[in-house]
Amino acid sequence: MQAHVGDEIAVHSRHVGEPARHGVITEVRGANGTPPYVVRWQDGTEAVFFPSADCTIACKDGEKAAS
Repeated sequence: MQAHVGDEIAVHSRHVGEPARHGVITEVRGANGTPPYVVRWQDGTEAVFFPSADCTIACKDGEKAAS
């Protein structure tokens, strides 16, 4: 998975009725756009995040990021 600062990240729920979690990548700490990422979540919290298979990244230019 590769991302850039400003890309949006979504963590999709594995449980029925549980909403997806959305945030914006504010820092990329891995080499060449790889994790970990610092993410500012919709609720205003910010955390270092290692994405899993249930995550998608939407590039700030509108394209889907490479998995």
